[in-house]
Amino acid sequence: MTDIKEPSKLGKTQRQHLVARLIESQVIANQQALVDHLAAEGVIATQATVSRDLEDLGAIKVRMPGGESAYAIPALPKEQRAPEDHLRRVFGDWVVEVATSDNLVVIRTPPGSAHVVASALDRSGLAGILGTVAGDDTILIVVAADIGGAAIAAQLSDLAGL
Repeated sequence: MTDIKEPSKLGKTQRQHLVARLIESQVIANQQALVDHLAAEGVIATQATVSRDLEDLGAIKVRMPGGESAYAIPALPKEQRAPEDHLRRVFGDWVVEVATSDNLVVIRTPPGSAHVVASALDRSGLAGILGTVAGDDTILIVVAADIGGAAIAAQLSDLAGL
């Protein structure tokens, strides 16, 4: 008999961490199966929530041996491409300021949120961004010299609605 835990509602970050763990450890063929696995872990989530979580995590469907398909999360960040609408949503939710100096851009977020924005930015594949460094509430972006920080800062400010 399976031990079903008392239902609870996790925060988005904790739920997405659990979703990633479930995908890595089990064959999850569809969103309803993921909802059911979460429920078995005591986590209440709707199909719509699971759908957004899968998109945020960069999950993809892969063909398993035997022809069955299942969700997977690409192991290498460069394989995970965040669509622009995801990047716009992350920036709109978390970015409070964008500043620039030469080929550097500094982004400010609420405390504890910089890694979320930096991860989305790293997975976006935006041309001209050489790399990011995230602290607690600040992200430093190094931009290719031929593009310059001002151009990237303007693009990122637009994404954030600033």
